Amino acid sequence: MKNQLWAKKPIGALLKDTTGKNGSLKRSLGSISLVALGIGAIIGAGLFSLTGIAAAEHAGPAVTISFVIAAVGCIFAGLCYAEFASMIPIAGSAYTYSYATMGEFIAWIIGWDLVLEYALSAATVSVSWSRYLLEFLSKYGIHLPPRLICSPFDALQLSDGTHISNGLINLPAVLIVCILSLILILGTQGSALINNLLVIVKVAVVLLFITLGWQFIDPQNYVPYIPANTGQYEHFGWSGIATGAAVVFFAFVGFDAVSTAAQEARNPQKGMPIGILGSLFICTILYVLFAHVMTGLVNYTEFANDAKPAATAFAKTGYDSLQTALIVAILAGYTSVMLVMLLGQSRVFYAMSQDGLLPSFFSQIHTKFRTPWKTNLFFMGFVSLFSGFVPVSDLGHMVSIGTLFAFCLVCIGVWLLRVNLPDHPRSFRTPFVPLVPVLGVLVCLYLMYSLPVESWYRLALWLLLGLLIYFFYSRKHSKLAR
Repeated sequence: MKNQLWAKKPIGALLKDTTGKNGSLKRSLGSISLVALGIGAIIGAGLFSLTGIAAAEHAGPAVTISFVIAAVGCIFAGLCYAEFASMIPIAGSAYTYSYATMGEFIAWIIGWDLVLEYALSAATVSVSWSRYLLEFLSKYGIHLPPRLICSPFDALQLSDGTHISNGLINLPAVLIVCILSLILILGTQGSALINNLLVIVKVAVVLLFITLGWQFIDPQNYVPYIPANTGQYEHFGWSGIATGAAVVFFAFVGFDAVSTAAQEARNPQKGMPIGILGSLFICTILYVLFAHVMTGLVNYTEFANDAKPAATAFAKTGYDSLQTALIVAILAGYTSVMLVMLLGQSRVFYAMSQDGLLPSFFSQIHTKFRTPWKTNLFFMGFVSLFSGFVPVSDLGHMVSIGTLFAFCLVCIGVWLLRVNLPDHPRSFRTPFVPLVPVLGVLVCLYLMYSLPVESWYRLALWLLLGLLIYFFYSRKHSKLAR
């Protein structure tokens, strides 16, 4: 058993798994689609919602510095992801990379951990998507039945003061998850086309927000740029900036989802590094500019408990007619995030099923669409349960800590692979190894430390559940062990 826990899957065997009796995934994604896939996953709830929270509670106007710190950690991890994705262009992301470098046990842990990043992220965003949809409909006098727009354990308040509680189900959130899951079943190429269109819409509005808002910036809102610490670690000062970085890190979650589509890239050796690093670079610039304008339009203290800080800030410009367009762009942004998260989750479980760690149900490919359709259906139901019935306000921290944990293992994996397989072909090489991987691990661990302690408890409970599944099922059915 001990040998099995640390048994590594040879890269040759990983590459061989791209074909099999069930067929392979269809290679249909070019470099532009992969960059759009990354942007589609990155720009969403984090930018439009968490920026205000991070500014009001932790960093003040220096939330722009928080974004830079979070981006640095992502860049270190992104460079490591790019090397892995170019040399192991297989579905599965960090799970697959860990299997090749650190063994089956660590691979299972990271695969199970990725559920926190992808599935729960999709659920979290779907609830926020539902809230913005209600705001959009209310502008036109359309009001859905209260029992169908709120979970039994949650409550919400619209901008017109309407308070809704004691609902039955958050039906809009459930419906959007179902629609996107069905789109993914129909094929990755069609899903990528829809994602590209959504990305164009939301990037255009982000640029519009920056361009129009810049001329209304009040320099007094930047004074002081770094508010004095209140005496508590996470409230302002440099420690507040660090905590702000951990909070807005959620806004960067998703660039690694590009690596889950490696098996569907036309030229993964070239396209994967471009998709991962290109999307991360573009979004970092947009994030810093967006946060700078937002905190320049409104004093950071006004964003306290504001679920729609972007709309609050944009109202200061006087372009009231564009408020609706902003909400539409946010809906588009959320939709593309959910699309990519659901895609990434299905591909991780597809890879784990291929290895025997999960039932073969998850790796069955549709004969016509060449997609893991049963996995898509499973997560349509799984994510819908969270979307419809569970208040997910605290799950953002779970997503962040799960993702940071995955990043740490990827950074370590690149270093190990350089030592164990130094001559293996690499179309992209992470620079300054082991310095970059070590810095990536340190930054990610620091951000994990800055998260609330409750996040660590939830991560531990989630991993405990995963270990039970591994020892009672996965270990016995592992193809590598057999």
